[in-house]
Amino acid sequence: MPRAAVLGSPITHSLSPVLHTAGYDALGLEDWSYERIEMTADQVADFLAGPGRDYAGFSVTMPNKFAALEAATEVTERARAIGSANTLVPIDGGWRADNTDCEGIAGALRELLGEDARPRHALILGAGGTARPALWALADLGVREVTVVNRSDRRAQLQELADARDIQLAFVSFDVDLAELALTADVIISTVPSAALEGLEPMLGHTAVLDVIYDPWPTPLTVRAAANGYPIVGGHVMLAHQSFSQFEQFTGRKAPRERMRDALEGTLQ
Repeated sequence: MPRAAVLGSPITHSLSPVLHTAGYDALGLEDWSYERIEMTADQVADFLAGPGRDYAGFSVTMPNKFAALEAATEVTERARAIGSANTLVPIDGGWRADNTDCEGIAGALRELLGEDARPRHALILGAGGTARPALWALADLGVREVTVVNRSDRRAQLQELADARDIQLAFVSFDVDLAELALTADVIISTVPSAALEGLEPMLGHTAVLDVIYDPWPTPLTVRAAANGYPIVGGHVMLAHQSFSQFEQFTGRKAPRERMRDALEGTLQ
């Protein structure tokens, strides 16, 4: 009986089973199942070498994305460049690591801006793990100028990826004129908790916003941007888009995107 799972800690909140199970149901894959497995980073390698071999693939969430990359015997170009993996698929002699978070962000941005949009300048709020797939996705959309707004200058951690993707990278703190900065941008990608932006929403809400947070939704930042007439999209859209490629890698079948998305939206209502 084929099965897949999501690995993380804590894991009870994960909505990945909703997406993947809806896909199995839509395609009549009645023998497939998808689980949540509570696991910390120090357990990943042993699990993959042992009981994990009985699975068709894993979605990987924090804090295990770095451990997943390290445990893999084959790594896709984008996972290597991003520096973490959210997808593991068994191969002869080991595991292939991939990162579909960039697909999730790119899909959400296309819904936000339109399929034909050609953004030039983007703001990324925060310089943590999600900033890296955000850079990759923005480059795929043709963005060549990215300003990262962060409380500390972490340019050294992102510069190599930015250079590889032909992106001009700037770092600023939250002390700059955020309203002026937002007005110069085509889109904001917020990768930080809403509490980190408390009181800054009136200054930032002057362009289209992708906020990777989806619980609770809407976030104060997206409420402000929407009130100013700008389009918004949440992390649940990113979650859906990153799951489609995972589903296809696990099953070898084309993901029934509409059914998977409908199931997710129904859970969040």
